[in-house]
Amino acid sequence: MALNIKPIAGTANRVIVEPAPAEEKTASGLYIPDTAKEKPQKGTVVAISDEDGEGKKPSVKTGDQVLYGKYAGTEISLDGSDYLIMKESDILAVL
Repeated sequence: MALNIKPIAGTANRVIVEPAPAEEKTASGLYIPDTAKEKPQKGTVVAISDEDGEGKKPSVKTGDQVLYGKYAGTEISLDGSDYLIMKESDILAVL
C-alpha cells in the first residue's frame, strides 16, 4: 500500500505502522465483544523517516512485520485507515 505521508525524524527515527486487526474470536471459537478486545501490538511498517538527527538510518524497512509496546505511538486516521506514528525505539521486534 502506498502511503503519501513521510514521517520527519527529530532526535529519533520515526516509523508509521498499520496495526493488525484485533482478534475477533478466541482459540476455542468464542467471539470477543468490541468492549473486551485487546489493542493490537503487531503491525506492518508502511513508511519510515530517512534518518534521525544524528544521521542514522532506520534499521526497519517498509513492509516489515513488527511487534511494539501496547501504548506505543500516536494514533492517526487517514483515508479511513488507522495508523500509528512511533519512534523506532518503540519497536520491540521484527517478525
